[in-house]
Amino acid sequence: MKFTECSLAGAYVVEAEPIKDERGFFARVWCRQEFQRLGLCALIEQSSVSFNERRGTLRGMHFQVSPHEEVKVVRCTQGSIHDVIVDLRAESPTYCQWFAMELSAQNGKMMYVPPGFAHGFQTLSDRSEVFYQISEAYHPDSARGVRWNDPAFGIEWPIPQPFLSTRDRRFPDFFSSLSTASARVEA
Repeated sequence: MKFTECSLAGAYVVEAEPIKDERGFFARVWCRQEFQRLGLCALIEQSSVSFNERRGTLRGMHFQVSPHEEVKVVRCTQGSIHDVIVDLRAESPTYCQWFAMELSAQNGKMMYVPPGFAHGFQTLSDRSEVFYQISEAYHPDSARGVRWNDPAFGIEWPIPQPFLSTRDRRFPDFFSSLSTASARVEA
């Protein structure tokens, strides 16, 4: 596996290194020892799948707060997505900065999302599926979100009129949510 630190401190692009032959290929997409060797969280508490019927579907920007902060390893297993992370760690040199890249079934790349980051994506093709490996179980009381088009981050989304859930559309701006103990997810 190949790990490349992205422009946000502690976040990585992870790539499988396929071994190819006439049958196709074989590639490792998870190795606890390789994650630990880099000092990355290698705990997987749960795995989840998100299936998205329509191109332009946007899910995000989601995170969990302490004591249930989570690490995610995100991979697109069908179709393609514009995957986005935002550093919400006030003490970080990359605070409030974002990073995005295309994850697709074709390129096989994964995003390592550290604790203290919000995560979201927009589908670039119909019938896209996203697979998550997550270090923490879902805790509704710790679930939070910030608005996908919050001016504090200035995220550039490829499809201007996204298909959003009511919940994701109602997340407040990040700086206004700090004064009200962050935006709580209302299921």
